[in-house]
Amino acid sequence: MNYNERMKKKVEEIRKKQVVNILAIESSCDETSVAIVQNGRTVLSNIISSQIEIHKRFGGVVPEVASRNHILAINSILKESLEKANMTFEDIDAIAVTEGAGLVGALLVGVTCAKALSFMLDKPLIAVNHIKGHIAANYIANKDLIPPFICVIASGGHTAIVEVTDYNSFSLLGTTHDDAIGEAFDKVARVLGLEYPGGVKIDKLAKGVTPTITFVKHFAQENTFDISYSGLKTAVINYVHTKKQNGEGIDIKDICASFQKEAVDMLTQKAIFACKKKNYKTLVLAGGVSANSYLRESLFKMGEKEGIKVLYPPLDLCTDNAAMIGSLAYFVLQKQDPAPLDLTAKANLPLE
Repeated sequence: MNYNERMKKKVEEIRKKQVVNILAIESSCDETSVAIVQNGRTVLSNIISSQIEIHKRFGGVVPEVASRNHILAINSILKESLEKANMTFEDIDAIAVTEGAGLVGALLVGVTCAKALSFMLDKPLIAVNHIKGHIAANYIANKDLIPPFICVIASGGHTAIVEVTDYNSFSLLGTTHDDAIGEAFDKVARVLGLEYPGGVKIDKLAKGVTPTITFVKHFAQENTFDISYSGLKTAVINYVHTKKQNGEGIDIKDICASFQKEAVDMLTQKAIFACKKKNYKTLVLAGGVSANSYLRESLFKMGEKEGIKVLYPPLDLCTDNAAMIGSLAYFVLQKQDPAPLDLTAKANLPLE
């Protein structure tokens, strides 16, 4: 019996178990993370090594630097995750890993490690979509959450409104035509001279400030679920440049608050519109930008007004982390075959 045949048989056996422990690896960008998740809902360990301080001096993530630091961190993070869960490899049922989307070099570190563990331990390999993983963070935070529901994905590289019909079934309703919301935050932060990561700095500076500037009078894609941030981002950049060219001072806090309000309001309106149009009463928030305080507050208030329950993960599950990968892997394992050993990293991976 070859490797693939053995793994398929093992997956069938795992599906019959009452307790399933999955070791998950995430290395799609600038966080190295290893977690152990039980039955897709309970986190036994979730160790994250962030590279923010390393990339701060570059003003953003440098792929080559990220890849090298994943290599340096992965073994120690793996060991720490097992120790925190008080487990050995013998207690693990399957190995999960982010196969995409993300930086190819960074992804390859995690994929290579996961394949080596799968082969060495003779345990099934589960490939996970990073963006779908962000949605699964809510299964950990809200243990009674069951599809279907509408999900807003907001991150540095993705902005989308998704209909989650089952744990493994997703329908893309709307997406950004240009910049992702996190990307727009970072670009505006850069023109304001704020250090990386820009979104966090804008959120902090905007707190308690009443916005007075209108950058865009009409949102693009008004009658669809789609979103566009290019016009808003460009309007802010032009506003700042014009002020500086005229020798005028700028109120950075007001710019941050005004930009953040327009960016978030656009996404909030689309999300609530999707819930009402599709007749859903549960709205879930996922992705790195789901940590934004104004986005959480805006969605919650509008959801309350419209009779829609709004859920989001705690801050430690908003960032890239392996716990969300381990959660989704449990549900993937129930329906799909294990991944082969020729699994490779994918820079782009569709939701559907």
